[in-house]
Amino acid sequence: MENRMRVMRAERRWSQEALGERVGVSRQAINAVETGKHDPSLMLAFKIALAFECRIEEVFDPQLGEEKAAE
Repeated sequence: MENRMRVMRAERRWSQEALGERVGVSRQAINAVETGKHDPSLMLAFKIALAFECRIEEVFDPQLGEEKAAE
């Protein structure tokens, strides 16, 4: 699943560790989601979106991930 986490973190000047602290997970978990190695649970996706004060769809785009997998 594609996401905009890296861009959104950079806009706020947050480290992966800072975002992890805001949502209650480790820096490694944030890295795994951000790099596409792990899809977040629905609860974690909600927490990340809340941290960025936006909707889940503004952070995560499952259709982009599906399009890349089809290529």
